[in-house]
Amino acid sequence: MEKEQTQAPGAGLIYGLNDRPPVKETIFAALQHLLAIFVAIITPPLIIAGALKLDLETTGFLVSMALFASGVSTFIQCRRVGPIGCGLLCIQGTSFSFIGPIISAGLTGGLSAIFGACIVASSVEMLISRVLKYTRRVITPLVSGIVVTLIGMSLIKVGISACGGGAVAQANGTFGAIEHVGLAALVLILIIIFNRSSNRYLRMSSIVIGLVIGYITAWALGMVDFSAVQSYGGFNIPVPFRYGISFDISSIIALALVYLITAIEAYGDITANSLISGEPVEGETFVKRASGGILADGFNSMLAGFFNSFPNSIFAQNNGMIQLTGVASRYVGYYIAGFLIVLGLFPAVGLVFSLMPEPVLGGATLLMFGTVAAAGIRIIAAQKIDRKATLVMALSFSFGLSVELVPDILCQLPETLRNIFASGITTGGLTAILANLLIRIKE
Repeated sequence: MEKEQTQAPGAGLIYGLNDRPPVKETIFAALQHLLAIFVAIITPPLIIAGALKLDLETTGFLVSMALFASGVSTFIQCRRVGPIGCGLLCIQGTSFSFIGPIISAGLTGGLSAIFGACIVASSVEMLISRVLKYTRRVITPLVSGIVVTLIGMSLIKVGISACGGGAVAQANGTFGAIEHVGLAALVLILIIIFNRSSNRYLRMSSIVIGLVIGYITAWALGMVDFSAVQSYGGFNIPVPFRYGISFDISSIIALALVYLITAIEAYGDITANSLISGEPVEGETFVKRASGGILADGFNSMLAGFFNSFPNSIFAQNNGMIQLTGVASRYVGYYIAGFLIVLGLFPAVGLVFSLMPEPVLGGATLLMFGTVAAAGIRIIAAQKIDRKATLVMALSFSFGLSVELVPDILCQLPETLRNIFASGITTGGLTAILANLLIRIKE
């Protein structure tokens, strides 16, 4: 059924939440969403695999499973299975927020420890979905802003390392070589140029264009070796627990804190999505929708762990896509989910991206991580910055960045505690929560 406008006056929607656009228009809208999220989904597994020095086959498989898990997660969010899901055009993909703690967990206990921690810690977000109104008193916008800023700041280290050539370049003594830094700079500059374009399609495709041109340039310079791949054919069959599963308490605690923050971010994304889609943003319907969306966020992350992938979260960028296209139909989400699942089943997709030189990826991720930090600063700036807020920020950033910049400060602690606080996100986040609860100042 075709409609010129639905829902609230001035919402600018062509198709509302429960409208069914024609197949041609649905596919076109789905492909635009896919363009906006594809790079964001495959980037975390590529970064994690690079940091853990995983082989090409494993890296390719992790990329494929990230696409597959995102497809399944998106379907659950849009379709709403029982109490799980928000029932909006809400896209889920691999989250950047977990990269730091995941790398720490992987260096300690390998892939099995990562997936074990992802599965167990996801229960925190599922629990929060049931007691949402109480947790919002603890995880305030100030605390969320601090943690999001720390996530971005902590990951910049990972991004700049990739720009220099990554672990391989460090091992062979070519780290920081002009071809590595130059390639990263090319990608970064291209993304900025296209992002400034007045053409909305060029702006939405800026990261993809930058990566493609960077990839082609790297191939022309002889930095891409396609002969390393034995075969691009066949299918990737999702095999639960392919790399085993183990449980490390310090990794679980570190990831649990990020799930805590992710739940609050998901609440904000669902609120924005509801508003854009012409749906209520208060009352029983909205609370049910928000609780179901956050529950799905945790449940889908647990499911991703089963299928050898990393935690999923709701992507905020797709809210902007709904505004641009005027299509809020959740049925578009089914097509997006289908495309992601199909892409995940073909190993060629994962292998091609696994061959991407780290400097190419580094040029894009450096900007992405800076954007994450900027988003956190915007959240903080929207709050009243009184003496208490200043103290909370000072303590959180001091402790969080201290362990990132001088990790040896923890060398005398027992191993379990050292692993917990090695992440600046965990240390700074816990400091923010406790400082916000305990500091009392009479103005």
